[in-house]
Amino acid sequence: MTGGGRVVVVGLGPGDPGLVNVAATEQMRRIPTRFIRTSRHPSAYLAEPAVPFDDLYDQAVSLDDVYAGIVDALVEAALTEGEVLYAVPGSPLVAERSVELLRSDARVDAVVFPALSFVDIAWAALGVDPLHAGVRLIDGHRFATEAAGESAPMLVAQCDSPLVLSGIKLSVETGPEVTVLHHLGLPDQALIKVAWEDIDRSVAPDHLTSLWIPGLAAPVAMELARFDELVRTLRARCPWDRQQTHRSLTRHLLEETYEVLEAIDELDSTPAGYDHLEEELGDLLFQVAFHANLAAEAGQFTLADVARGIHDKLVERHPHVFGPPGEPIPNWEELKKAEKGRASVMEGVPGSLPSLLYAFKVQSKAASVGFDWKNAAGAWPKIREELDELEEAMGGSGEAVNEELGDVLFSVVNVARHLGIDPEASLRDATAKFRERFVAVERLAAERRVEVSDDLWEQVKASEHRT
Repeated sequence: MTGGGRVVVVGLGPGDPGLVNVAATEQMRRIPTRFIRTSRHPSAYLAEPAVPFDDLYDQAVSLDDVYAGIVDALVEAALTEGEVLYAVPGSPLVAERSVELLRSDARVDAVVFPALSFVDIAWAALGVDPLHAGVRLIDGHRFATEAAGESAPMLVAQCDSPLVLSGIKLSVETGPEVTVLHHLGLPDQALIKVAWEDIDRSVAPDHLTSLWIPGLAAPVAMELARFDELVRTLRARCPWDRQQTHRSLTRHLLEETYEVLEAIDELDSTPAGYDHLEEELGDLLFQVAFHANLAAEAGQFTLADVARGIHDKLVERHPHVFGPPGEPIPNWEELKKAEKGRASVMEGVPGSLPSLLYAFKVQSKAASVGFDWKNAAGAWPKIREELDELEEAMGGSGEAVNEELGDVLFSVVNVARHLGIDPEASLRDATAKFRERFVAVERLAAERRVEVSDDLWEQVKASEHRT
């Protein structure tokens, strides 16, 4: 005994009011100050009048905050009143985190009266002996961590939202047919068998929804699932992450993409090249997962849907790999035109691409249907032609110069494409080389206490050749 207040905890059973036991009924009758975790339960009226904690669910950032708030409120009331009653759905001893926290709180005595749980109804509905089958009971909100490494049968509780079901689906690359258990013990009880990829589309889940997984061929993919869970936690609890939108993240997505490109450029120049690339790919993956999480919040798609979509698209676009032996390699652009119902191969080329890459993509699209020079030798004279036109335009308007300069650059990209060179990477390499040389020139000028000059530039170039 703590010498403080006392909280008596009773269970309201899995749903049907007729399944509430006598002990719970007597305690509710005896104790006038009552609280109930949620009024959204078919047997909740038996505890009336009682103070529900539904507002906490609506206002708190996370479930951890909800449970902590419930415990604090119960402790405060018990210390004031001496004794209070706390009613929970199902059994207080099965998947009840608030009761778990309450029992470990030294400020009050918690007395728990066991009750019939939803799991008892589930075994009857499924025709399963949990002891014989070696079933694990898992909290859907903590599936990624609690089910990590498991392949045994699982009964997953607290599947109360599409996000929870999506998280479970994401945790395993591919799973068996499962059973969604909905409103067990009530007149509208439903057991719905669904394919793994349809877990989050089979029902509109609520606090009376659970999931039966008969077994997994491969254990839960812990790292990807933990990462997805982390992204959702940051979105819920970090003030900066809560403010972000698809549009506000575009700058970060672009920056992380360029940092990946830079890491690739450095692969051969530093011993830690792959460590750097691994780090930058992780940053880029965070952006992908964040956008998928925003879409999931809007009820549109999840990270699992993204992965499945690109998987299926790649299989469809590689019939020579996944189809019958001897299947020819398809014309990629014609395949994409038919797949997306496009009238032109140019549709789908983002106009917001960096200009060199944009030109490269447009030229490649035209070449895919035969509109192209035969080789680099055929494209080369076009550069000379455009240079002459640029020189002629330089005596005229700025608009004409701009147009002719664009034609020169476009022609250079064409030659680069025929030579198998990425002009974007080539220009980046040239710029990086210039930058390194200029820094060396600045250093040399500072040592000699002179101005930066062409002579110093030539000295730096000469020293590079000597080394």
